[in-house]
Amino acid sequence: MLGLKIKEALFNQCQSFVNKRLQTVEAVLSSNQKALQSETKSSAGDKHETGRAMLQLEMEKAGQQLSGIVQMKVVLSKIDVLKSSKNTCLGSVIITDKVSYFLSISAGQLVVADKSYFAISVSSPIGKLLLGKQEKEVISFNGKTIEIIGII
Repeated sequence: MLGLKIKEALFNQCQSFVNKRLQTVEAVLSSNQKALQSETKSSAGDKHETGRAMLQLEMEKAGQQLSGIVQMKVVLSKIDVLKSSKNTCLGSVIITDKVSYFLSISAGQLVVADKSYFAISVSSPIGKLLLGKQEKEVISFNGKTIEIIGII
């Protein structure tokens, strides 16, 4: 499979990953909003207040997740799948002697044409080490040496 097609497929999978997370968080927010509105004051008093507080905490947690998703969308918007570089940068597919990486967002393992790639953030420990490197360079991560074989 051509390099640009691989990069495009990885990029599309990252976009799908973000969109699925967005749908999940929006569903949680909507559900909690409805639950908050339907909570009525009962004679139980404290039970009612505890229920509202728990829903409020869930809403805050979902809000933080939503903020993270927006940040991922911003990162993805900066990636140009047609751009190639001799140095690794945001949007690079990095082939090493161990595993292959897609420098983008933290989306975990992705599979394209029966080959595994790990979508990693530039702010992750391995992402920081790989950023700005060139083919044939060697990095050390968790006591292991990793050689960069190719950059797409």
